[in-house]
Amino acid sequence: ALVIRGDSLEVCLEYYEHELMELVAAAPAVVCCRCSPEQKAAVVRLIERHSGKRAAAIGDGGNDVSMIQAASVGVGLVGKEGKQASLAADFSITQFSHVGRLLLVHGRNSYKRSASLSQFVIHRGLIITTMQAIFSAVFYFSSVSLYQGFLMVGYATVYTMLPVFSLVLDRDVTGQIAITYPELYKELTKGRSLSYKTFFIWVLISIYQGGVIMFGALLLFEDEFIHVVA
Repeated sequence: ALVIRGDSLEVCLEYYEHELMELVAAAPAVVCCRCSPEQKAAVVRLIERHSGKRAAAIGDGGNDVSMIQAASVGVGLVGKEGKQASLAADFSITQFSHVGRLLLVHGRNSYKRSASLSQFVIHRGLIITTMQAIFSAVFYFSSVSLYQGFLMVGYATVYTMLPVFSLVLDRDVTGQIAITYPELYKELTKGRSLSYKTFFIWVLISIYQGGVIMFGALLLFEDEFIHVVA
């Protein structure tokens, strides 16, 4: 492990920035003591810049505000030193032991739900777009809308409301299992829930479903579609 004081850290940040980062990356743990708020923020920015990754800063006092605001994610503790850190942070907790649940349970659920919901919204809109494109192409690109305005508004709100709620409230494992097996969180670092592969899979599914619905409707209700265009 590496232990460094504030005065030594100031020299390293000014003259030996690259060497400091190589040492920090190789050490299993690093402790910076007697640091000023500016130095804490500088260390966070240095780690993010050299590693290319996001950093989380956790603090419980007013001298941690700069560090919390400099990090990509700031977590503030409400403690004896007041609420300055918690007010400046993205997330506020009352005990340090809650950090594990914040990351392993709430963080994991939030990521997976956001990934599913964002791709569902694309899927929902692309189905209608595919149907409209096929409808226009079949009828010589006539400028006729497939659905009336109120139906389109209802489709984006009321008619597809239940899937949105199911995705927002969905969870694959319980909180206790997520804490017991922290390996589940490691899966998120690979980005498999939201990637180019999953995006194009959803796009292909949307085009396929939109095509099946539209061509099926054309086969079953061809005469009615001709009257609509006419």
